[in-house]
Amino acid sequence: MTKHLTLHTRTTPAGPVVELTGELDHHTAPEAHAALRDLVLRPGLQLVLDLGGLAFCDSTGITFLILARNHALAADATVVLAAVPDHLGRILRIVGLDQVLPAHPTARDAETAWQATDT
Repeated sequence: MTKHLTLHTRTTPAGPVVELTGELDHHTAPEAHAALRDLVLRPGLQLVLDLGGLAFCDSTGITFLILARNHALAADATVVLAAVPDHLGRILRIVGLDQVLPAHPTARDAETAWQATDT
């Protein structure tokens, strides 16, 4: 059975928000990687990965999160997570990625936090 991932990207004053819905795994990661490559990040902006709709994330999905961080750092931007599901939050804590991928309850909270540091 083919698994599905839906990506929706929108732009905010803080930077792009990518909402991921479905399953982020070895079948769907190439689509996520392509979307990441197409994102234009400017210095000082923030990339928000809204994970609230993720039902599943395997090690390939974790690798995608690391690649997103590297993509943002290369552009002198930041990356934050939003709406991290409990099952994924536990994995991020176990592997220590919660230390380098800050998380917010919602994408709007992430934007508000970015605006607060920008002033």
